[in-house]
Amino acid sequence: MRYLPLTDADRREMLSVIGAKSVDDLFKDVPASARLGAKIGGLPDHQGELEVERAFQAFAAKNVSPGTAPFFIGAGAYRHHVPSTVDYMIQRGEFLTSYTPYQPEITQGTLQYLFEFQTQVTLLTGMDVANASMYDGSTGTAEAVLMANRITRRHKALISGGLHPQYRSIIETTAKWEGFKPVLSKADAEGLEDLIASVDKDTSCVVVQNPSFFGHVRDFTKLAEACHAAGALLIVVVTEVVSLGLLKPPGEMGADIVVCEGQSIGNGLGFGGPYVGLFATRDKYMRQMPGRLVGETVDADGKRGFVLTLSTREQHIRREKATSNICTNAGLCALAFTVHLTLLGEAGFTRLAEINHAKASQLADKVSAIPGVKLLNDSFFNEFTVKLPKPAAPVVEALAAKRILGGLPVSRLIPNDPSVENLLLLAATETATDMGMDPLVAALKEVL
Repeated sequence: MRYLPLTDADRREMLSVIGAKSVDDLFKDVPASARLGAKIGGLPDHQGELEVERAFQAFAAKNVSPGTAPFFIGAGAYRHHVPSTVDYMIQRGEFLTSYTPYQPEITQGTLQYLFEFQTQVTLLTGMDVANASMYDGSTGTAEAVLMANRITRRHKALISGGLHPQYRSIIETTAKWEGFKPVLSKADAEGLEDLIASVDKDTSCVVVQNPSFFGHVRDFTKLAEACHAAGALLIVVVTEVVSLGLLKPPGEMGADIVVCEGQSIGNGLGFGGPYVGLFATRDKYMRQMPGRLVGETVDADGKRGFVLTLSTREQHIRREKATSNICTNAGLCALAFTVHLTLLGEAGFTRLAEINHAKASQLADKVSAIPGVKLLNDSFFNEFTVKLPKPAAPVVEALAAKRILGGLPVSRLIPNDPSVENLLLLAATETATDMGMDPLVAALKEVL
């Protein structure tokens, strides 16, 4: 018995050793008013393993999964093809060293792939230095704001209306307990937002996303100049890291901190996690960076080796006085990212990005040709927003009933805002095909 290993005889023997007459005696210190008098209603009695497997298979069959239906959902979690080699490589013994690399002499495999990961992140973002990863892009964004506050000694963060709503929410939650002021711009579905005029001497940082939550692609060079003139920092967030295969890197725009969600490379959708946050900055801000930094060195014999170059003890023992309370990294997901990106190489990564944009352009042409549907983007990578002639949420539900995962209604993430009620966010990656796009278009026409 895998989950119920003890027999009745085992239980009697254990109770006799500790001097208890029954299992109930173990709970005698819990007041009767705090105990559940009867079993929880509606839950079945325990079953055998085969019966449990069948029950959960039936639950799973109710899901319309990306692998069994046309899939056009994005909004920070993207379906990409992950080569089977990735799963094989991340299970190799070289990487199965201790979780936290406190002893570098016995964790060289872990330290080396983290070093390579950091190198890849700096190349993608156009920045000077990257850490060994964050939990995900959203919490990494909140950490970036805290970092900017420490550097500038200011507490006012301007948050773009093009930033993912869940990222905005996490910044708000962090602000409540860390005592800084987030200034939230209105949702920028049209891509017309101009934050330059809002930057002043009290501004700690400006947080923007590229491509934006609504898919708009922008060059933030002038915004970076305005931030620097006012003594503020520019934080650029990228939720679709594949876009960096084609778009101008944030570092070349003048960004001071770059945060990315790395799920698209090496990691499946996984019902929302676990994911991996990429975090990069300028050399001069390195010591204010959260998390840990792995470096390359040589040992006493002159052989190449790897060490933890930066991992402040404050993060582990000083709590509220710490630079950051991020004490770890998303190691396995970072490894999968590094393996996948290494397999692609620079040319392969660029080609992957080109295919993504081509697929999205194809889908945009097809969908915007439907009567009553308006494309809101003048630029995009692999995701864009359309305005429907009716509320998007019931349309998406109707598509799901036809086993088509036809995008995300913006109202799901920005509720109680009539201006976004008819907006539908659609994404198309290299996994999209004509056999998926055509049924989507036909079903949209029927539902609308």
